[in-house]
Amino acid sequence: MEEKKKLFCDWNSVKTNLDLNGRQPNPAQGEIWWAGVGLNIGTEMNGKSRTFARPVLVYKKLSRYNFMAIPLTSQKHEGSWYVSFRQNGVDEVAIVGQAKVMSVKRLYARIGKIDEMDYKRIREAFLELYS
Repeated sequence: MEEKKKLFCDWNSVKTNLDLNGRQPNPAQGEIWWAGVGLNIGTEMNGKSRTFARPVLVYKKLSRYNFMAIPLTSQKHEGSWYVSFRQNGVDEVAIVGQAKVMSVKRLYARIGKIDEMDYKRIREAFLELYS
């Protein structure tokens, strides 16, 4: 329990720095970025390492300041809310069921851009899940 409390304190420090550092990257739809996802509650997807980061797909730009993100994992998963694809020779899975709005301030670094056909498959899964 104490370790979890310490991790939440660490995440709050990272989150504060992300908010105050002044960075405002301009991601594009279909790009993959490292993002400060954080330490979350229950089964919500967490970030990793001391930066609490994980790759996310920029599913849709909502404004200059925020976007709809879909977290990615390299772990295999089954189900209609998961979409597997290959990026830079690595098997990835888009976790469509954990899509969320994020501030661009959470973005650390651009990893690449998803293939158009893979984006279309993720979009279809998203629309099916949320319609």
